[in-house]
Amino acid sequence: MRIAGAALNQIPFDWHHNLRTIRLAIEQAREAGVELLCLPELCLTGYGCEDLFLTDWLPEAALEYLQQIRPWTEGICVAVGLPIRQNRITYNTAAVLRDGQILGFAAKQFLANDGVHYEPRFFSSWPAGQVGKVEWKGEEWPLGDMVFEHNGVRFGFEICEDAWRTDDLRPAARLRGRVDLIVNPSASHFAMSKTDLRYKLVLNASRNFECTYLYANLLGNESGRIIYDGEILVARNGHLLLRNQLMSFKEVDMEFVDVDFSTPLERAPEITPLPEPDEYRELNQALSLGLYDYLRKARSKGFVLSLSGGADSCMCAVAVAEMVRLGVAELGAEEFMRRAGSFTEEEILRLSAPAPEPTAAGPKDASLEEPTGGQQTVNQQLTRRLLTCAYQGTVNSSDDTFNSAKALADSLGAVFFNWGIDEEVKSYVGKIEHALGRPLTWETDDLPLQNIQARVRAPGIWMVANVLNCLLITTSNRSEASVGYCTMDGDTAGSISPIAGVDKDFVKKWLRWAQAELGYEGLAPVNGLQPTAELRPLEEKQTDERDLMPYVLLNRIERLAFYDRLSPRQVLATITQEEKSTDPELLKTYVKRFYTLWSRNQWKRERYAPAFHLDDYNVDPRSWLRFPILSGGYQAELNAL
Repeated sequence: MRIAGAALNQIPFDWHHNLRTIRLAIEQAREAGVELLCLPELCLTGYGCEDLFLTDWLPEAALEYLQQIRPWTEGICVAVGLPIRQNRITYNTAAVLRDGQILGFAAKQFLANDGVHYEPRFFSSWPAGQVGKVEWKGEEWPLGDMVFEHNGVRFGFEICEDAWRTDDLRPAARLRGRVDLIVNPSASHFAMSKTDLRYKLVLNASRNFECTYLYANLLGNESGRIIYDGEILVARNGHLLLRNQLMSFKEVDMEFVDVDFSTPLERAPEITPLPEPDEYRELNQALSLGLYDYLRKARSKGFVLSLSGGADSCMCAVAVAEMVRLGVAELGAEEFMRRAGSFTEEEILRLSAPAPEPTAAGPKDASLEEPTGGQQTVNQQLTRRLLTCAYQGTVNSSDDTFNSAKALADSLGAVFFNWGIDEEVKSYVGKIEHALGRPLTWETDDLPLQNIQARVRAPGIWMVANVLNCLLITTSNRSEASVGYCTMDGDTAGSISPIAGVDKDFVKKWLRWAQAELGYEGLAPVNGLQPTAELRPLEEKQTDERDLMPYVLLNRIERLAFYDRLSPRQVLATITQEEKSTDPELLKTYVKRFYTLWSRNQWKRERYAPAFHLDDYNVDPRSWLRFPILSGGYQAELNAL
C-alpha cells in the first residue's frame, strides 16, 4: 500500500485557507497513487483556536465543513483532524473518510498539559476501549477507540500526546497484534533538538509494537507563538522508511512511501541514531519560517527594527535576511513574494525578473554601489523591501555600535536610517527637573536617566512602522526577560519579539556561527563587542554582565529554578558544586539577585510582545511559565540562604 503524510500550514478557523490546503494535499496524494493519507491534528480548525474550542459553534462549523471534504476522498482514505463537541464536552478527533463517506472518528485519549500545552482546558480525554456515536442531520458515525480497515490493512490511531505516554498506557499497547498500521496526526511544537526525540519515538513504537507507524505533523507558525516543523515519519518494525525535510516554506508538504504489508520485516535490533542536531541551524530555520508566516498571516508589508548595533538587534536583522534567503531558495522569488502578500504585482514582476547580462566592460564592483544599486542580489533587494532599520543614537552611544549597525544593514541590503534623540531626551529631562524643582543626576537618578533614553526611542520607530504598515520587531532575549533588564515601552515596544525565547549566551554564539557558517561578514563588528545597553555615560564602560552577572551563570540559575523547578537553596547548592572556582559568597549574591529581579519583574513579562517558542522552555507566561505578578518574592527562601 502507498501511504502518505501531509504537513499543512494552517490558520485558526480560516476555513477557506484550511480547506484549500486540505484539498491540495488530497489531490497531490491521489495523483501520486496514495491509498491512505494522514493529515495533521486539528487541521480543519487549526490547533491554536484556544477557548473557541469551548464554544458550541466552532465544533459545529467544523463538522459542517467536513462534509465539503467528503467528495474529495473518492478512491482514497484520508484522516482529517477536527474537534467534536457533545453535551458541552469537546473531544480532539481524527475523522476517517473514504470514497465520500465518513467511516468514523478516532478520539484522543491523553491530553498534553505541560510546557506550551493546556489541552485539558479545551478538551476531555476519551476513555480507552469505549465507542460512542456522532449524529448529524440524520447520519450517524462511530466515535472513540476504534480499529479501521482499508484495502485489507487494519489501522488504528494515536493522536500526538497519546504516543508520548509510556508503552504500557498508550493506545498502541492495546493495538498491538490487532493492526498493521498506527496512524499519528500531530501538532507537536518545535523546540531545538526535539526532532531527535520524535524520531526515536516513532521508530521505537514501530519496533516495540511490531507495526508500521505513520506520523504527520503541522507546519509553520500557525497562530503566533508556536512553530511546527512539519515532520513526516514512516517506520516499520524499527526501520526508517521515510523522513522529510523539516521547516518547509510550502503550505503543503505531502510525502509518501510504499509498504508491503504482506511481507514480514525483520525487527530492527536497535534504532540507528540521527546525526548530532545542529541547534544553530535548527533555530535559523524555525526563526525564518516563523517570521515569514507571521508576516503574511498578519497581512503586513514588512518589518521595522531599531538596530542598535548590539547582539540582539543584529540577530533579528539577520533572521529577516535568512527568512528571505531560505524562502526564495525553496519557493523561488516570485512565489515567495506572492505568498508573502507584501508586494504589488509590479514589484513581483520587477524583482523576480532575470538579472541583466553583464556588459562588455564586465560587472561592476558591488561594493561600490549604493544600497539601491543595480548590483544588489535579488535577496538583498527583497530584504531592502521587507526590512527597515534605524540607529537612534545619544551622547552615550559609541562609534562602535553605530558602525556595527550600519555595516550589517548595508551588507543585508536593508534600508538604514540614522537619527539622534538627544534633543528629545533633554526635553523630557528638562520638564521633569522643572516639575520637581531639582536637577536629575546620575548619582541620584540613574535608572530614570537610563530608561528615558530607551523610552524616547519608541515613538519614532513606531511611527516608521505605522507609516510603512510594518511589524515592529522587539529585540529582547530570554535572559533579559528573566531579570527585567529592559525598559517597558522602550526597547520592549513592538509587535513581535522573535528571540525572547532564546538566552543571551546562545544569541552571542549564534551570531558567531552565522558569520562563519552563513557568510554574514557584516556581523564581524558586533561579534567583537561586549553586550551593553549604552545608556550610562561612555566613561563608565557599562556592560550587561557588569550590571547583572555572567550570562552563563544567569542562564544556569534560570534553568535550575524554572525548568528543573528547584528551590533557591537547591539552586545555590547545585551551582556551588558546579562552580568550584567561583567565590561561594559571590554565587549567593547572584542567586539572590536573580530571584529578586525575577519576582519584581513578572509584570514586564506579562506585557512582552508575542514571542516564538524556540528552546525546550521559555519564560513567557502565555505559552510556558506562569508566575504571580504579586508574590512574597522568595523573601523567606532567600533570607534562609
